[in-house]
Amino acid sequence: MLSSISRLAFASTLALTAALLPTAGVAQQAPLSAQESDPRVMGWMQGFPPPADKIITQPDSVYFSFPRLRWSVCHLREFLPTEEISRGTGAPVPLPYLSPSAFADERATIDALTFTPIGGSAPMTWEQSLYANYTDGILVLHKGKVVYERYFGCLDEGGKHAAMSMTKSVTGLLAQILVAEGKLDETRRVRDIIPEIGNSAFASATIRQVMDMTTGVKYSENYSDPNADIWLYSKAASPLPKPEDYTGPDGYWEYLQQVAPEGRHGDAFHYKTINSDMLGWIISRVTGKSVTELASERLWQRMGAEQDAYQTVDGKGVPFAGGGISAGLRDLGRLGLLMLNKGEINGERLFPAAVSERIAKGGDPAKFSGFPTIPGGSYTSQWWVFHNKHGAYAARGVHGQTIYVDPTAEMVLVRFASFPTAQNGRIDPTSLPAYQALAEYLMAKD
Repeated sequence: MLSSISRLAFASTLALTAALLPTAGVAQQAPLSAQESDPRVMGWMQGFPPPADKIITQPDSVYFSFPRLRWSVCHLREFLPTEEISRGTGAPVPLPYLSPSAFADERATIDALTFTPIGGSAPMTWEQSLYANYTDGILVLHKGKVVYERYFGCLDEGGKHAAMSMTKSVTGLLAQILVAEGKLDETRRVRDIIPEIGNSAFASATIRQVMDMTTGVKYSENYSDPNADIWLYSKAASPLPKPEDYTGPDGYWEYLQQVAPEGRHGDAFHYKTINSDMLGWIISRVTGKSVTELASERLWQRMGAEQDAYQTVDGKGVPFAGGGISAGLRDLGRLGLLMLNKGEINGERLFPAAVSERIAKGGDPAKFSGFPTIPGGSYTSQWWVFHNKHGAYAARGVHGQTIYVDPTAEMVLVRFASFPTAQNGRIDPTSLPAYQALAEYLMAKD
């Protein structure tokens, strides 16, 4: 199950996936390596004007196809309308770093760390894994200090990158804050808060079931099926003008009003992006604010963020709560610190400790299946919980986006990436054991 940034990204992801599927009698060519597909090496959008064959623009099948996506993930608002998540007008609060010499030494040591990928036999170094996963930026904090930071591809320290479905975790965090503060009752039914939901399958679901994606709603993200629900959703959500003969729903929220039932609420976890947009609507109705306004007021303005973030919107200006955020690497590091430190940062409490504690506890592993690289895992409040020996949990997005929180190692890791295919299951074998190896190294230093 995948999510993406809009109708445009939906369609391009389909084109990319189809292009990479094996075809009988046709030899499959490996994609360009991370070094070969680096946007600077490819020459995308360089020059005034760029050469005609180096321009990335619409249509969707162009701008979000590999290797162009390696440039586009840092430039989404050049393709789609967005709404700002303001950091406010106060001065940013710098993240603490190791001394320059210690930082350089630590980078060299971490780059040389080795681990064995899941299902593999040959060791891989940490630095090799960064290129294997088409990393665009990576930040590691240990005990509140930045101990490692590198940028590749389209990203530098002043840039922003698509967070993809890590957006869901911001939406889920805002909802969990409201629950902890008594402003949102997770036992209420969706129809009690959004009466306009009518006879939609969401109407009888509880808020908690929406938060944990255990709703029984019909929504297929089968990209190979032209009649799949994802295509109806993407047409509704497109910010582009609708065709004259279009008769379907207009916008995220109109689509949610016509979702049909499938299965029973509460029975099992099903990763379906429409839950995140339903939750975004609930949050907005309860608070009287858009999710972008609330993220600004409750998180970005108060955590000392360095940069504004932005979030894509549909044709009616509704933010895409399931995957629309682009942000700076360090600011997502601050978000990870907030989770690790149970709502505190820079000596200020932004939300109750119960918020992080509830998320770290996870959902019901018995309801979680279909993700072989996360055995025994669970999903709650739009966060992935590993239930490993370190109690790690994460925000995750397609093409390799991650905020990984390891409470035992007191480590936060943030990675932006532009892996050629969307599925994180293809990246986890060379990512998750690397994170564990780094955590164990940092703990051994204490």
